[in-house]
Amino acid sequence: MIIPSLDFIQGKIVRLYQGNYTCKTYYDIDIFKQIDKYIHNGATHIHLVDLDGCSNPLYRQKNILSIISRYKNIYFQVGGGIRTQNDIEDLFHAGADKIVIGTSAILHPNQFKKWLFKYGGDKLILAVDIKINNKDEKKIAIHGWKTVTNMDIEDIVNSFIPWGLKNILCTDISRDGTFLGPNVILYKYLKKKFPNIILQSSGGICSVADICLLKKNRIEHVIVGRALLEKKFTFSEAQRCWQKE
Repeated sequence: MIIPSLDFIQGKIVRLYQGNYTCKTYYDIDIFKQIDKYIHNGATHIHLVDLDGCSNPLYRQKNILSIISRYKNIYFQVGGGIRTQNDIEDLFHAGADKIVIGTSAILHPNQFKKWLFKYGGDKLILAVDIKINNKDEKKIAIHGWKTVTNMDIEDIVNSFIPWGLKNILCTDISRDGTFLGPNVILYKYLKKKFPNIILQSSGGICSVADICLLKKNRIEHVIVGRALLEKKFTFSEAQRCWQKE
């Protein structure tokens, strides 16, 4: 499905360029009106990212809880600065459907395994933000993409599958916010490597043709942020394209 994405810094909708906090674009758009618009056009799921929380967990916004709790007939998946079980409990209590966890899962894998066991693979999404180097190695970035580790995506995903991992959200950092198109080669590789994993792609979407291409390659979900905010196409147009394939 198509999942609209809304990212926040200090309560305002924003998009970053390749994860760089110094290269951000603010949008003078009311968050509630934007969510209402997506719902009116047929969206059933919304992806919310607290970028303040990604940068510093101490700044994790409590107002994101009020956003989630306001809507009863929409599914929210929420990420950004989630480090503790209390963070997860607060979000589920507010009405979040799924929790997206990246840095914490990479730095504290045993803790994430316990969460997978406790909440189930249907409720947790592993965010794997990828920096591909000149050797075509797919290294994972953490701390709001500021730190690139020596860990490969394959090893990380394989380590969590026995504990019930079912969903991953993969972003090619070099494509995020660029309108350069999605890294279809990366996603095809991941689908072949992990055929039983439900894959969400993120980054680079510029046109409905990009969305159709991902659908043709059996990608289950597509996260779309900037392209919708800047009216490259509408959610309705994206949805029609998705349903035709």
